[in-house]
Amino acid sequence: MALIYVIEDDEDINELLTYNFKKEGFDVRSFPNGKVAFEHIKQEKPDIVVLDLMMPEVDGLEFCKLVRSDKELEHIPLIMLTAKSTEIDKIVGLELGADDYVTKPFSFRELLARVKALLRRSKSLHFPTAKPEYKFGDLKISPEKFEVTIKGQPVHLTTTQFKLLLALVNSQGKVLSRDYIIEHVWAWDKDVYDRTIDVHIKKLRELLKEYGNCIKTIRGVGYKWECEPTP
Repeated sequence: MALIYVIEDDEDINELLTYNFKKEGFDVRSFPNGKVAFEHIKQEKPDIVVLDLMMPEVDGLEFCKLVRSDKELEHIPLIMLTAKSTEIDKIVGLELGADDYVTKPFSFRELLARVKALLRRSKSLHFPTAKPEYKFGDLKISPEKFEVTIKGQPVHLTTTQFKLLLALVNSQGKVLSRDYIIEHVWAWDKDVYDRTIDVHIKKLRELLKEYGNCIKTIRGVGYKWECEPTP
């Protein structure tokens, strides 16, 4: 039974989500804001978090930053739930580490499908042919440990960023089309659009520092990994 955190200051929505997720077989903890939720999260780590963007004390963006900056929590999948629907709001949420973004009003069935899809992605991080470890100079990628380091220093990636990196590295220099990336990283989520992939690629390049240059853009086609492995 997966444990889900529902963080929502609207009491009616909170109760509705809590009731329906329990009905679907989830173990649920509900919180009125990010401050209270973060006080509990290290003692009882959830499998996934659904949180509102606009909340008092600690809002969704701040909660997202707190989780992504903590080594013990950084891999927990996060879905933003908010009334804001402009593209820039979605991009800000994704850049801060959210794995998905659902706007109000929403269908619970759609939200449930997204939760289940994200849980499947987080539990299947490896590709069948993935090596125990990849090395590119000072960059080391360990799929089995879910670890990425540069010069021995950890690089903190979200679940989606890590799986995207593995897809690129494991492609052995081949160009990955956007359809391939959606299929293997987002499991054909119908609402993943080109801008979503671009935002994740941009953030991944930033996190990899000088090794971000290994990710090449093939205009009109997709992306590929272009760096020589170290023996």
